This record gives sequence, C-alpha cells and structure tokens, in this order.
Amino acid sequence: MSGPGSASAAGPGGASAAGGYRALVVTASNRASAGVYPDKGGPLVAEGLTALGFAVEGPQVVPDGDPVEAALRAGVAAGYDVIVTTGGTGVSPTDGTPEATRRVIDREIPGIAEAIRAEGRDTVPTAALSRGLAGTAEGTLVVNLPGSTGGVRDGLAVLGRLLVHAVDQMRGGDHPRPGSPS
Repeated sequence: MSGPGSASAAGPGGASAAGGYRALVVTASNRASAGVYPDKGGPLVAEGLTALGFAVEGPQVVPDGDPVEAALRAGVAAGYDVIVTTGGTGVSPTDGTPEATRRVIDREIPGIAEAIRAEGRDTVPTAALSRGLAGTAEGTLVVNLPGSTGGVRDGLAVLGRLLVHAVDQMRGGDHPRPGSPS
C-alpha cells in the first residue's frame, strides 16, 4: 500500500503520460485496508486509466471515512488531474465516500455520476443504489466509482468516453469547431 506522499514512476516526481495527464486511484475499504481480502477494484481502475493515457499512482487503499477525505485532499494538493475512488458509495452504515468527496470538491458535476449509475442499471438494478459523486477541487477532477468490479467496469466505460475531454476543458481547452484546424 502506498501513502499519499509516495511517488511512483507514474506519480509525483516520476515520468508522466504522453499528454501529461496524472491520476490517483484511491480504494475505500475497511476490509481491504485491514488485509481481510485483496483490493480488486483499485487495480482495475488503475489499468483503465493507464489505457486512457494517464500516468497513474495507486491504488492507495484506505479505510472508509476520514482517511478517504485525507487521501483526496493530499491528491488535490499534489496536483493530480484526476482522482478516481472505488468503494464506499453504497448505502451501508460505513459507506462514506460521497460525504468525504463533498467536503473536498468545489463544484459538483452530476452528469458524470448519473451516467455511471445509468451505465449498469439495465443489467444490475442495484447500480441505482450507488451514491457516488463527481466534481472539481482546485483543478482536480474527482470521481467516485462503486466498489464492485462490475461497477468499476461500468464507470470506466463512461470515463473512457469523456475523461480526457473533461481534463482538457479543466486545463482551459476549447471545444473543437467544425472546419477549424485542431
């Protein structure tokens, strides 16, 4: 498990991806952080973000609650373009990732979270129970994904369609105009 300040070849101080996109993956799980079982969602998120061209650090595996907020704040302070969390978005008493995220973000982007829920709802009705959020915090896009591997795959399908564009927009990029050179 790596800590918020640790650097990897793809993290702070390390090599960056082709577009200079940097991402942090945070897994919120009391049981995985205690070693009861291995984190399965975090590595899937990291793999998916790497395939999109992001230099990825993590997953950092932390218990639900305040440690999630601390990891998010550290990631924002480190200047990641994107932080994707997995886990802690359900309705159980210990699921607190959305609340931790809400305390960190400046602006919510509800369409991302809605699209993630909608992606799996037809095949897995319980996808509607995810309370995940998405929003920006000081130039970092924060997205909550469910903890299940199916929920992670659904989330990555959505992020694959919009994440690079969202980061480009947050960096001040313009929308391409028909007939204009790129």
